[in-house]
Amino acid sequence: MAIHVSMVNKLYSLCISVFGVYSDGTLSPSAAFWDKELKGALKSNLERLRHPFTELFETFHLTTGYKYYNDVLLICLGEPDKKYDNLELERLGAAIYEATAGLDTDVMVGIDSDDLHLVCDCAPPYIGFGALLKSWKFSKYKTKKDKKNILERLCVVTKNHEKSGEYFEELKKIADGIFLTRQVVSEPANVIYPKSLAKIALDELSPLGVEVEILGADEMKKLGMNSLLAVAQGSDNEPQLAILRWNGGHESQNPIAFVGKGVTFDSGGISLKPGENMHEMRYDMAGSGTVLGLMKAVALNKLPVNIVGVMAMVENMPSGSAQRPGDVVKSMSGQTIEVMNTDAEGRMVLADALWYTQDRFNPKIIIDLATLTGAIVVALGHEFAGLFSNCDELAKQIYQSSIRTGEKVWRMPMSENFDKGINSDVADMQNIAKSNVRGGSITAAQFLKRFINGKRWAHIDIAGVETCNNDLFICSNGATGFGVYLLYDFLRENYAGRAN
Repeated sequence: MAIHVSMVNKLYSLCISVFGVYSDGTLSPSAAFWDKELKGALKSNLERLRHPFTELFETFHLTTGYKYYNDVLLICLGEPDKKYDNLELERLGAAIYEATAGLDTDVMVGIDSDDLHLVCDCAPPYIGFGALLKSWKFSKYKTKKDKKNILERLCVVTKNHEKSGEYFEELKKIADGIFLTRQVVSEPANVIYPKSLAKIALDELSPLGVEVEILGADEMKKLGMNSLLAVAQGSDNEPQLAILRWNGGHESQNPIAFVGKGVTFDSGGISLKPGENMHEMRYDMAGSGTVLGLMKAVALNKLPVNIVGVMAMVENMPSGSAQRPGDVVKSMSGQTIEVMNTDAEGRMVLADALWYTQDRFNPKIIIDLATLTGAIVVALGHEFAGLFSNCDELAKQIYQSSIRTGEKVWRMPMSENFDKGINSDVADMQNIAKSNVRGGSITAAQFLKRFINGKRWAHIDIAGVETCNNDLFICSNGATGFGVYLLYDFLRENYAGRAN
């Protein structure tokens, strides 16, 4: 659930009003304007408080004594000459939500672009976007309402409310995609399994004009997708491959393809994971969840580009029928894989999904997303996703989108020596590197690269960023929806409506 956010052109009474104040104690232009309506109550309170604001986004709740605008929240906007970018505007919106979330009343935000020294009208939409993203909570299974999060409505007051409303509408639809990703990633594995996730894709996307096709185990077997099927064979839950097509561009344009790892629960298989924190392995389908949310955001905003999304969904379980360390399987590409560790299953799922996507759709670009390795968390922590690519231009485009959206990526190296580390003595390759080779996230990317057949390709390892338990992201603890905003921006800025 999330709050309702809107752009309005006037301040309504009997709500809590939010105004900006600079660190030197002066009121922002919008606050000074409304202070006249409040008979100078804001200025007099500031003089009484003797300029208490020292930190950015510090807040102070006061009562004005004025009949209709009695409750006021002042928030520090920093130095009087500070200029905001869109990410700081989002953080401002998130800070306002955090300060008002426990209030059982509507909130009116009286902060406009002039207060932040911006010549464009982008401040109100991004403030609203930040508040909206921060407000989402996964509370489906809570039987009691959290009194700390009872705020239902937030309005941003701006003189250009119609234009701001149009701008905000695109951001809101991106948020809808992010929220869908957060929702499916947050669900437990007894609710989200391959068939149920495939049905969600069908139910959510078909009404928006996305063509949805679902392949089951029999169809995948006929295609020779033995690498993917080997991962699934220990589970009672049938694997699924969801193919999502948005035809928003010219019919002659080759699509851009996104492939998501969708391991709805990863026990490790026969190479069983430790029991501690195994419950978090329900998040191992976040790559497919991101593809799902991205397709929703694209379809809602009717982005003029052709896109194929592929969700490769399996459950990795130990049983008498599960694959074993030492097994050899033949992938759809014809290349053979020696299974050295059944917990290195995501790359085996993606191997067939990547090959299938290239073979069937001939995409212009192919990007995969996966919670692929713990090694990427060792390298980059929980702030950056690992970016691997065989194309400098593509990597640069994704990196630039990460700067604009705040969903950070860091490009990682690839090389022939790392590639040699996955050569097998009995097959074409093995699914983990030899024991004397380090750089586990890199060797995993080298494995995937062997299934890229001459296409421009990028692999984004989201293992450290698909969830959070701090304020690195504009979200509450839990699923972040990382990648939806990043890749939407990537499409919009580089490829929407452009010829091949």
